[in-house]
Amino acid sequence: MSHFDLAILVIDENAVRAAIIEDGLREAGHSHVTVVHTVNGIARVIEATRPDVIIIDIENPNRDMMEHLFQLTRSVSRPIAMFVDRSDSASIEAAVEAGVSAYIVDGLKKERVKPILDMAVIRFNAFSRLQRELADAKSALEDRKVVERAKGILMKLRNLSEEEAYALMRQTAMNEKKKLVDIAQSVVTAAGLLM
Repeated sequence: MSHFDLAILVIDENAVRAAIIEDGLREAGHSHVTVVHTVNGIARVIEATRPDVIIIDIENPNRDMMEHLFQLTRSVSRPIAMFVDRSDSASIEAAVEAGVSAYIVDGLKKERVKPILDMAVIRFNAFSRLQRELADAKSALEDRKVVERAKGILMKLRNLSEEEAYALMRQTAMNEKKKLVDIAQSVVTAAGLLM
């Protein structure tokens, strides 16, 4: 999907401010823009429109509205840019924790919409990549723990060296066309049943 094919959802209760955002997006070449003027039922709107990016503009945010939007943004895995006129450190922290990619205070200008949108998408993609890398690293660590545990079990039960236990699991994995970690998990599970 190219940058200009992005489906963008603008949530703004103020029609004048929403028009500024929409004009900025259209001037930047974005034609797939949906504008919603209420946060009521917004989850259904997001589900129906399936936007690639969400832009939220809150002129005068109150605590309840912000909490409602933050609950929503936590569950939506998309780049989110939020414009507010005033803020405090607690709101900024809550926005970041909720997954808001760009939090702009007192900066709603038509010419700034595109660079802010671009930054939100780039930041979201970078954060998503980091989350995937962390998940992969955790999974690899868990796999390694299972293999180490299985080696220990084989060493003890079959009186093998560490290298022999590993070679046995590796050969079994190749023979059965399975992953080494799957064989190791089978050893750990079987040992748990037998001991």
